[in-house]
Amino acid sequence: MASILVVDDEMGIRELLNEILTDEGHTIYAAESAVQARKIREQMRPDLVLLDIWMPETDGITLLKEWSKTGQLTMPVVMMSGHATIDTAVEATRIGALNFLEKPIALQKLLKTVNKALETSPKYVEPEQGRLAQSSTPAPKVNIPEPISNPHPEGEYISGIAKNYYDLPLREARDLFERAYFEHQMQIMGGSMTKISEYTGLERTHLYRKLKALGIDTSKNKGDV
Repeated sequence: MASILVVDDEMGIRELLNEILTDEGHTIYAAESAVQARKIREQMRPDLVLLDIWMPETDGITLLKEWSKTGQLTMPVVMMSGHATIDTAVEATRIGALNFLEKPIALQKLLKTVNKALETSPKYVEPEQGRLAQSSTPAPKVNIPEPISNPHPEGEYISGIAKNYYDLPLREARDLFERAYFEHQMQIMGGSMTKISEYTGLERTHLYRKLKALGIDTSKNKGDV
């Protein structure tokens, strides 16, 4: 869906963000220093950069200033730090950073921030502008199949999936389906995280993170082994 550059000197942070964002369908490029980040930026323009403030040698603020001065700050940048002050966050915003994530980074906060930042990325803005500039010639009619009706006799929803969920945005429809899928698996497997992990092929930590992101309560299953 998007190419995201993660710049952080902590391997654990890079691996965690890579795992979460890859699962969301994004392509992740990782850099452990400003030097590596510069090389990657010279070769490509990512759709988004997640940039740590405190790094050895060259910090994130300095790198942000460099990109701004050289005309390479052509993509949204979200700063990250567990020790930044308000002044630091304000300075980063003044230079050109779009937003700020405080460590430890909460999953929902991360996904919300990334999605909002990508809405400002040139990759996603330019196609829409191009379409507005095109001729107003009516588009040919396309035969759109009717949504598959819900055969369930008890109402409009089954495990949260709307009857006409084909009308929903892709991400929302996918989340609804995944929630229904995992709720079904938890029901037929008696809530066993071990069985669900083996059946879906997801590592337990990743499975718990996935269920949490979908808003599924797993607290009663913590003792499952």
